[in-house]
Amino acid sequence: MTKYVRTNRNPLLAGIGITAALGLCLSPAVSAEARPAEKSPRQTVTDAYTGHVEVVRGTPEKADVLKGTVFNDRNQDSKQDRGEKGIAGVTVSNGRDVVTTDGKGRYELPAFENMTVFVTQPAGWQVPVDENMIAQFSYTHLPKGSPDELKFGGLEPTGPLPKAVNFPLAKSKQTAKAQQNCPIASDTQIYNLKERGYAREGAVKDLMERTDYAACGILLLGDNVGDDLSLNDALKDLYKHANGPVRTVMGNHDMDYDATSDAHSNDTYRRDFGPGYYSYDVGQAHFVVLDSIEYPKPGGKARQYNEKISQEQLDWLAKDLANVPKNKKVIVATHAPIVDHRFVIVDNAAELYKVLEGRDVVTVGGHTHTLEHLNAGGTRPEWAKDGVTKLPFTQLIAGAVSGGWYGGGLDSEGLPYAFAPDGSRPGVMTLNLDGNSLRERYTVRGESEQEQMGLGLNTPHWRDWAEKAQAWQKAKKVGEMPELGDERMVTRSELASGESWLMTNFYAGSEKARVEVSIDGGKSVPAVHTQPNQGEELRKGWEYSDTFAATRSLMTSGNVPQSGSNIWRLPLPENLAKGTHQAEVTGTDEYGRSFTKTLRFTVVDERPSLETKK
Repeated sequence: MTKYVRTNRNPLLAGIGITAALGLCLSPAVSAEARPAEKSPRQTVTDAYTGHVEVVRGTPEKADVLKGTVFNDRNQDSKQDRGEKGIAGVTVSNGRDVVTTDGKGRYELPAFENMTVFVTQPAGWQVPVDENMIAQFSYTHLPKGSPDELKFGGLEPTGPLPKAVNFPLAKSKQTAKAQQNCPIASDTQIYNLKERGYAREGAVKDLMERTDYAACGILLLGDNVGDDLSLNDALKDLYKHANGPVRTVMGNHDMDYDATSDAHSNDTYRRDFGPGYYSYDVGQAHFVVLDSIEYPKPGGKARQYNEKISQEQLDWLAKDLANVPKNKKVIVATHAPIVDHRFVIVDNAAELYKVLEGRDVVTVGGHTHTLEHLNAGGTRPEWAKDGVTKLPFTQLIAGAVSGGWYGGGLDSEGLPYAFAPDGSRPGVMTLNLDGNSLRERYTVRGESEQEQMGLGLNTPHWRDWAEKAQAWQKAKKVGEMPELGDERMVTRSELASGESWLMTNFYAGSEKARVEVSIDGGKSVPAVHTQPNQGEELRKGWEYSDTFAATRSLMTSGNVPQSGSNIWRLPLPENLAKGTHQAEVTGTDEYGRSFTKTLRFTVVDERPSLETKK
């Protein structure tokens, strides 16, 4: 069991006097975009090379059949030269049909308009990348281009079916290794260049400084930009110094909202990044990326969408998995998670689960900007009413690079603290794979892996203040902000009520995790997990808030968490003596990793008067 002990480095986030914290929130700061760009040279990646898919122009033998070869690009020039042999047994798909290459690496697929053809990278091989480290493994065939006049351009006409489309691969010892680190960067969601600066100086900077994911690369889990697809190039520039290939998922903010059909809602995305759904192998894991956004929503209003996996994708997925050994770990990545701690999100979740039945699966999503680990076997009435009586597979939700959409006050680094709806902080999830074993870890922006908790007191006084502060915000902050006083103070009468708790948001938590609290060096006492997914309904309200995050957002702006999958609480002992006390909180995740953090608080007879001095 690994144990980490953590102290706060950032005064705002340490929960020191609230006046000082608010001062830091509101103090002037140079915007992240205005800072001089730090040099971030492209790191040496052994197996990744700059290249592209080889499109051989000419007349095909059959107008409705696409042919090509998957080959060993030994000289890495993206062309199949004499002596460069084809690779047998590699999966290639047109998004409907799935075939494997013959002994000479050749494939044939039915051809149709508006198809994206892609190769499934096998373990032991690596697809090329472009100058921005975006993985190159697909070709889109759309002879006349996008049928709609799309604001952001869509797809230019590709012309007639080419004579062949060949997929270059390079041998890779790294992608063959059973041990892999696979960062999942969800919801970068830049709406403008200022937010690009926040991302660059925040969680993206952390990723660019890492050198541990060269083989697996980064998976951007959707909502990579915020509706303005002209920022796609700015997004690529953010990740171009990655230590491995960058692959993407399409989110609801990455699509062409002026498209008139779902078939073309991702045209600009396909132009800039590649197919909406595909698969690839790394180590002993099979990654499947699915498009979980249906747009336009049938019968819906303008800009409305469904979270849904299309039938075409479900049919393709069944064929894709037919080529995958049953004992192989399958990681299904979607922008909209299949479920979260509140409800089922994807409309046809039960149909997707049916296709995945009998497999060793973990699903990972973004979209909600929450950080969650929901274990297989969990039950909730909110899930059951949508046909999921028992969660069949573990669901991970990867947090967000943008946290709470870059909202809230600024911290001492000049970045929005951006607490998410569940109180989690901006960061990146990494999947650590070892054969079929998977462990995830979450790295909070600008922090070490030891930073895994938000701590605070939840008292009757705090709940009363929170209600008033939220009303003040809803009233557009007219008048004086309600005074809280010392957020780490509790009175004897509040202790006697039995309704004062020490709240812990354990970012690495799950139903199998535990949180224990020792006060003043005494015996450790287990805290209660507020949402264990054992048949209880959603527990939401001020009494279930992450007070650490909620306090700071109520004083400025941003999300005010009132529920979460990773919230634990412990009733404060009613007999605590007057004076200052120290709580040592230890969270142990389901993998046996322990993290410790302390919170000092004070017991008083009565609170000092909070009347504003005139």
